[in-house]
Amino acid sequence: MCVESAPPPPSRVTRRGVLAGAAALAGTAAALSAAPSMAAAHGRTPGRTAAGSGDLVVEGGTLLDPATGHVTEDAVVVISSGVVRAAGARAKVEIPDDARSLDAHGRWVLPGLVDAHIHLNTAAEAHEAVRNGATSARSGFTNFYQDIAVRELARQAPDLAPRLRAAGVFVTPDLGDTVLADPDLTPLARLKDGVRSAEALRRVVEVNLARGADVIKTRVNERAGMPEQDPLAQVYSYEQLSEVVSAARRGGKGVLCHSYSERGCDDAVRAGIRSLEHGVFVSERTLHDMRRRGTCFTPTLSAIAGLAESSNPVLAERGRMYVPVLKEAVRAAHLMGVPLVAGTDSSGGQIKPIGREVELMHAAGLSALDAIRTATTQAALLLGLQQTVGRLARGFAGDLIVVDGDPLADVSVLKTPLHVVRAGLTL
Repeated sequence: MCVESAPPPPSRVTRRGVLAGAAALAGTAAALSAAPSMAAAHGRTPGRTAAGSGDLVVEGGTLLDPATGHVTEDAVVVISSGVVRAAGARAKVEIPDDARSLDAHGRWVLPGLVDAHIHLNTAAEAHEAVRNGATSARSGFTNFYQDIAVRELARQAPDLAPRLRAAGVFVTPDLGDTVLADPDLTPLARLKDGVRSAEALRRVVEVNLARGADVIKTRVNERAGMPEQDPLAQVYSYEQLSEVVSAARRGGKGVLCHSYSERGCDDAVRAGIRSLEHGVFVSERTLHDMRRRGTCFTPTLSAIAGLAESSNPVLAERGRMYVPVLKEAVRAAHLMGVPLVAGTDSSGGQIKPIGREVELMHAAGLSALDAIRTATTQAALLLGLQQTVGRLARGFAGDLIVVDGDPLADVSVLKTPLHVVRAGLTL
């Protein structure tokens, strides 16, 4: 069966209806209606501006700038309408007289962290991610466009969800129930071999773009977290991946690719993906190619380590085998200068702290500062947010975390932030 290669209809009614359904599934509409009462219950109303962001002064803490590694003691961060207006030593920062303040004396202050691979299907999951310190994120796909609904929630009520780059639905051979998410995907259910032809691959990408996806997610291998699947089995060829990348590029978007096998990683990188996800058996040759191309590596160490703790013997053995291989790949990538980015691959209602991924990056051989950069400056660059995320400097987003200890001496403090501020609003 053929699928017409014409772009999906740009009907506002179709898009509005599809995304309204996604919002209902994600519970974002209910979260928005409850936002005023939630804010009042948490004492946040006084600092909230009309735009939904906040005014706040964080003072007395030790400020870390991940970009430079510079540390400022007794620092002050001034946030107005959700944006940093000043940050630095107390003597150099003018503090507004009527400012609402957060005392950070004896603590460390860092920019909010970025989780560059997370699956946020509900408003509750999105809120948990923020509370764990991920004030920005990139989706790894959702089955019914829930991440697009979460992105809109974040824009209207930033303290309820991380700033999000949404991926929409997965470009995968078997769409499963995802065909129910969108009338423009339904015809693909009749394809005998699934989403494999150039026309079908383009159609899923184009529908995602029409629904407002910021990035496109695809795969080259089967899944590691499902015991019946072989994560080294390849599901798409270089040519098929190239179709996905080309269709995404025509829409001005990049592609993240779920990859495990050596050949699969190489095919994905050669096809022109923006970032390699998981990448357990990525070869040295492919890492060199990634360095040349500027392809990012999101190893999702915490997700792979989590397999080793599974009660399923197949997954547990898989995790025990994969973790040391992946750590070595991360170490090699870092030494070669491949951009490393932190992502938890959280899903299914279990939201892992992004600080745990930073901790595992450090354990794999990165310095504490370089590990922190994978969840700040480097992740921000991958998401195209380098001018607003990853630092606390004038003009950057008023997103930050306060931790109880020096993260340069002990990165584990990032797993349990004492305070999280999103767009000037304290959670």
